[in-house]
Amino acid sequence: MTNPSALLQRITLEPEVNHGQPTVRGLRYPVRVILELLAGGMTPEEVLADYPDLEPEDIQACLLYAAKLSEVGAVLRVA
Repeated sequence: MTNPSALLQRITLEPEVNHGQPTVRGLRYPVRVILELLAGGMTPEEVLADYPDLEPEDIQACLLYAAKLSEVGAVLRVA
């Protein structure tokens, strides 16, 4: 398994890239989009085939980033 700290360094937050949304290595691929593709049923291999600039570690980084975001103290339910 890749070092979690090294994986998270692949997620960048730059105000001038995608309006400051978290992206993969500043490549203008929002983390949200990668997660939505995976949640929609694409395999990591399919995502990598569709986005040749991405690397397997980028997919891992997106998943780890989402896991870290879920470590919030409280969750409000929005109806």
